[in-house]
Amino acid sequence: MDSLIAAFTDPTAIAALVALVVMEVVLGIDNLVFISILTNKLPEAQRPKARRIGIGLALGMRLLLLSMIAWLVGLTQTVIDLGISGPLDQHGAPTFETALSWRDLILIAGGLFLIWKATKEIHHNVDPHGGDDALEQKNVVTMSFGSAIVQIILLDMIFSLDSILTAVGMTDNLAVMVIAVIVAVTVMMIAADPLANFIARNPTVVMLALGFLLMIGAVLIADGFGVHVPKGYIYAAMAFSTLVELLNIFARKAKTKGGAV
Repeated sequence: MDSLIAAFTDPTAIAALVALVVMEVVLGIDNLVFISILTNKLPEAQRPKARRIGIGLALGMRLLLLSMIAWLVGLTQTVIDLGISGPLDQHGAPTFETALSWRDLILIAGGLFLIWKATKEIHHNVDPHGGDDALEQKNVVTMSFGSAIVQIILLDMIFSLDSILTAVGMTDNLAVMVIAVIVAVTVMMIAADPLANFIARNPTVVMLALGFLLMIGAVLIADGFGVHVPKGYIYAAMAFSTLVELLNIFARKAKTKGGAV
């Protein structure tokens, strides 16, 4: 109770809460893009339900991890060391290393899965008649829905781990972490349908989003091997690319209206 009161009365806790809410919302964008792309491959009537389930699972996993902070911190202890490391940087730390913890192994596995999934979706968009995909079999609705939920669960686990480790690194006030996570997931819930519908209406945005997923997957793998790419650079690049794509969309609409006159 004391930590909850402090979250709303202590200026330091309030500043941490605001910063953490912003960070959690930004981190949730990755999760939301994946959910949007995946659920758009389901029959239209099932999409809202799948999104709600996916985001609800994301909230549940984040809160579960928060309740297991001591165990979560233990995930950063080395379990495998291949004895390989890169040259030292200007701060005296290796540029990469293979002393891997469970957290690193989870991030690497998640990054590989994300790259595989994004590559598969890009191939399908480039060559839509290249082969059958279990997610696209219109006559197997239950399997399609189940496959989507399973894949959402896998990526929710990865993004939730990244989200909570970020929260632990920014504050030690559990109430602040819980409030920030709930607010961020609420924003995800509100934005889910508009984002998914926008992606569905604009095919070029799908390719851009898949490109983002490829980049995020590569960053997860790099992070697993000790190569820490500042997240600010990643999201700045994503924001710039999104802005350029929005300008392209507006330009296409203007040309369409001009041609119709």
